[in-house]
Amino acid sequence: MLDREGFRPNVGIVLLNSRNQVFWGKRLRTHSWQFPQGGIKYGESPEQAMFRELHEEVGLLPDHVQVIGRTRDWLRYEVPDHFIRKDARGHYRGQKQIWFLLRLVGRDSDMNLRATDHPEFDAWRWNDYWVPLDVVIEFKRGVYEMALTELARYLPRVHHHNRFLRSGLRAQRQDQERPHVEPDDPCPGAAGAAAPTSAPGSFGE
Repeated sequence: MLDREGFRPNVGIVLLNSRNQVFWGKRLRTHSWQFPQGGIKYGESPEQAMFRELHEEVGLLPDHVQVIGRTRDWLRYEVPDHFIRKDARGHYRGQKQIWFLLRLVGRDSDMNLRATDHPEFDAWRWNDYWVPLDVVIEFKRGVYEMALTELARYLPRVHHHNRFLRSGLRAQRQDQERPHVEPDDPCPGAAGAAAPTSAPGSFGE
């Protein structure tokens, strides 16, 4: 489902714990890390899609979280042609996203990366709110920066100025939290990942 400009409606999820750290998931069988996100199905509201994706990717139910806020409008990113399936080139441009900020009111043990038969992540960890954008694929970095900056106004004890970590500080942050690895994770402990290496056309989910 594309809009007239070729963007697919999508939701992104920033999930906080009690210390205002964010859920950071490692994509299945890669060394790349990202926030949960996924497409909005026909007839779904952004909030309905968010709760569906939250369960499918993280295993959480609405009772496990509190909705703190969302972005006011769509945030867009374009996908480079070489990441787009050949049959979609020429009419698909990228994603337009509504981002939600959630607070985990359940427990870490409520997370289940295998809630469906098609998991997106095989490990996760809590990360500082201002995540290191150099481990996010380049064409998504602008949207991550915009979403985190806009949603930061809901955080009472977080500085609102932009202080994204870059490579100079990355090394000292990497070992703060060890990832929670699924039993058959092929790359355990792969924190500080390089750019995602998922197959072309797979970045919408």
